[in-house]
Amino acid sequence: MTPHGNPEVPASAAAEINREAPKVSTAPDHHDRNAWGLWEVFVRSSRGLSHVHAGSLHAPDAAMALRNARDLYTRRNEGVSIWVVPADAIAASDPDSKGSFFESPQGKDYRHATYYTKSEGVKHL
Repeated sequence: MTPHGNPEVPASAAAEINREAPKVSTAPDHHDRNAWGLWEVFVRSSRGLSHVHAGSLHAPDAAMALRNARDLYTRRNEGVSIWVVPADAIAASDPDSKGSFFESPQGKDYRHATYYTKSEGVKHL
């Protein structure tokens, strides 16, 4: 019997088979979680309300992300609409610089209604 267990093939052929380069698949490996993109999920619980961030998930494409989001975040019929967005498509402000980003510029009090005085003779204001 030959080293690879097939009595029909000589040992020299087995050595040649072992030297062949492994075949590389060009199809995406759906079992490699690192290859799947990160998606952010937003769910709207009823008509008229805003979509609210529900969480994140990994999926290979938008269709699978939408199906997985439905299964994960609307199991008890909580939602009427789901949005899935690639996480790398979201631009966010830096929480550490919230003071300078959100504070109102000095000297622009006219942007607030309290800056103005009520005109005399105008009854509807």
